[in-house]
Amino acid sequence: MNIFYPTAAHETTAASVTGYFSKIPDVSAILLTCSCARGKASKDSCLDLAVLLHPEMEIGRRKEIIAGWESEHRSNERYRTFREVGAYTHIDLEFIDGIFNEGYHDWTTGPDEFELEIGNFIAYAKPLHVNDDYFAALQSRWLPYYDAALRAKRFEMVKKFFQNNLQHIPLYVERGLYFQSFNRLYHAMGEFLQALFIAARIYPIAYDKWIREQLCDILRMPDLYKAIVELMEYRVFESDEHLRKTTILGQLFEQHCCA
Repeated sequence: MNIFYPTAAHETTAASVTGYFSKIPDVSAILLTCSCARGKASKDSCLDLAVLLHPEMEIGRRKEIIAGWESEHRSNERYRTFREVGAYTHIDLEFIDGIFNEGYHDWTTGPDEFELEIGNFIAYAKPLHVNDDYFAALQSRWLPYYDAALRAKRFEMVKKFFQNNLQHIPLYVERGLYFQSFNRLYHAMGEFLQALFIAARIYPIAYDKWIREQLCDILRMPDLYKAIVELMEYRVFESDEHLRKTTILGQLFEQHCCA
């Protein structure tokens, strides 16, 4: 397994954290996630890690493990030094139990994180230490993609919220509410990307960054990436330009998203 760290400090810090958790038998796995796991991090990137615990673990024991890490993080000089490597460098560590539930997706929230969590914690994560077969079981459960029934349900849900956002834009433009029009367009763009990945049966990374990587490298759709960039470029913000963009985004959905 090849892992590219942006700096030696990222690598030694990851090794230190892994060494700490590998001594705890109740920890199922330590996972490297996000940009470091994909070899896309810079010196200013945080070190994203996930500690996998079994869902049946008693709450008291889980709290002990979390409290132990918090104490280790405060007292270990290596971690304080690591924060000086880049502008925003720090350890971003999450405790997960491998249970992924459909997130909250409402009329004005934009896309939920269900596919993102599976993608970043399972599909794109790199195990730094594995203590048992739980992570492998999660990979078998969720890869290459979740089942057809759930996929059809998720696609229709996302499509509904996408269309609702687009339908509101003309009403807001008519009232001169251009920032709200843009907000709806931005949420619809995220839901378009969510539906696009569901249609492709591929897990996404994010809906607000790494767009070029996802469309050009993962989905192999460079022309679509160009169209989306153009869609986000405004000549006159306070204008009917929002309506044209609404039409184009709707057409892109019909062209590229098919359950």
